[in-house]
Amino acid sequence: MLRNAKIITSELTRFMSEQMKAIGYQLNDAAPTSFEQAIPTPTGHDLLVKIDAIAVNPVDTKVKASITTRLETPRILGWDAVGTILEAGEKATLFNVGDKIFYAGDISRPGCYASHQLVDERIAAKAPLILKPEQSAAMPLASITAWEALFSRLRIFPQYDDGKTILIIGGAGGVGSVAIQLAKVVAKLNVVTTASRPETEQWCRRLGADHVINHNSDLISQYRVLNIDKPDYILCCADTDQYFDAMAALIAPEGMICSLVNSKTTYDMNALKTKSAGFIWEFMFTRPMFKTKNMTAHHNILNNIAALLDEGKIISTLKETLGPITAENITQAHRQLLSNQTIGKIAMTAI
Repeated sequence: MLRNAKIITSELTRFMSEQMKAIGYQLNDAAPTSFEQAIPTPTGHDLLVKIDAIAVNPVDTKVKASITTRLETPRILGWDAVGTILEAGEKATLFNVGDKIFYAGDISRPGCYASHQLVDERIAAKAPLILKPEQSAAMPLASITAWEALFSRLRIFPQYDDGKTILIIGGAGGVGSVAIQLAKVVAKLNVVTTASRPETEQWCRRLGADHVINHNSDLISQYRVLNIDKPDYILCCADTDQYFDAMAALIAPEGMICSLVNSKTTYDMNALKTKSAGFIWEFMFTRPMFKTKNMTAHHNILNNIAALLDEGKIISTLKETLGPITAENITQAHRQLLSNQTIGKIAMTAI
């Protein structure tokens, strides 16, 4: 197969004269800026992608908030995309020009609020065949996070742990929505999750949750009323600080807790000692940021996710498409994310 830095001549002629369109931020309290710049050239393992659709994530708003000094060149955010490969670097071997791929990218590089993007081939995979671009774009970041949390951090082994119980705190959000499905379909666990509104409870049950309790009320007493075994695993997709004490009380002996959200305080880890229980963090960008030797794990995870989607074993968590990538739609999407009322994922189509 043709795999490296060659491109179809007509395509090369077409886009070499074009400018890449993008939307970025120069300061955290400023409106996003629309601008153009030269389309980048891929080298090494990079792929040049023409973006078909993107999705937004809470990390987008957090990175925006971190821009406290005005930037000369706006920072392009966004880490969920699907698109077409236009060109590949000389070390690229996994795809062909023209392939449709989906990926979450690398938080240390320019994001996907743009018409084009460079992405390392080792953290991308061929997009699902049966989904619309925006449905595919909704999946990568949350899917990698959920997969790593369940199978790398909590170390769930489906062949041995079938029938155990997991508590997922924050089941209706992007990561929780995928984690519920993977916990049921791949790990075959009993799934208890949390939701606080009728529509979010209904969404969690649709995705496969066996029990739903309210994270705005006392988790310990609600869990006990279920009259089921203590959770062998807890995945916290919500505020770690708010739920640490409850998680420490609920976790089964020799159980594992995984959390996603940064802590602003310190915890008494002695609360886990007598249970020989563990606590671990999951950060999806660790592998691409540090160029770990197992970076291709993201490629393999997304291959698995695409197969599960194409086989109908899991569904896309897309709930809303706002329209094309514009400054106005990005602002609206960020506003919805910050409301903490978002169910599933929000997507946008090509710029």
